[in-house]
Amino acid sequence: MQNGNLETAIDYYEKLESRYPFGVYSQQAQLDVAYAYYKYDEPALAIAAAERFIKLHPRHPTVDYAYYLKGLVYYSEGESLVDRFITRDRSRRDPGAARQAFDAFSELVRRFPDSRYAEDAAQRMVYLKNTLAQHELHVANYYMRRGAYVAAANRARYVVENYQRTPAVPDALLVMAKAYKVMGLDDLASNAVRVLRHNYPEHEGIAEVENLKVE
Repeated sequence: MQNGNLETAIDYYEKLESRYPFGVYSQQAQLDVAYAYYKYDEPALAIAAAERFIKLHPRHPTVDYAYYLKGLVYYSEGESLVDRFITRDRSRRDPGAARQAFDAFSELVRRFPDSRYAEDAAQRMVYLKNTLAQHELHVANYYMRRGAYVAAANRARYVVENYQRTPAVPDALLVMAKAYKVMGLDDLASNAVRVLRHNYPEHEGIAEVENLKVE
């Protein structure tokens, strides 16, 4: 594995475990093969191996790493989608990997707050939360462009309610205000603008929604 020959490494790890299931190196081989699958770009097998280790050895001294590795695998899948999102409409992409990564890291931090991996996991969770919020915002904007104002308002409200303190919140409030105003729901539109002005007084969208002409 150190030499980059991952396929052969995986073969040896699996042989070691099958031939010496109760040997002193078997447990470490189970964990190492999960990492080898991850580096070999076999995410499903890597996750399966990590989950198997967690199930078989829930009290193992390094079981926290298995949780962390699960998060890394999902995170890598989600990150590749984020990279493509720079030039494409991510509202058409499934954010499932990002959500699964967030859940895996969250479980690690909850179960093992003193783990050596907990701080890194928490930092990745912040990034993932921002990414998921941005995804929801793009979906809301997509609905706005299609004239599906109820769906746009609901999706934007979901961002405000579930992804507080993320960069997507002010723009989500703007979408809510515009969608409500177009639908003639003036009280709801005014409330969204009030919250936007109170928390983000310099947001350029305030004037935009106030000057919005509804036919």
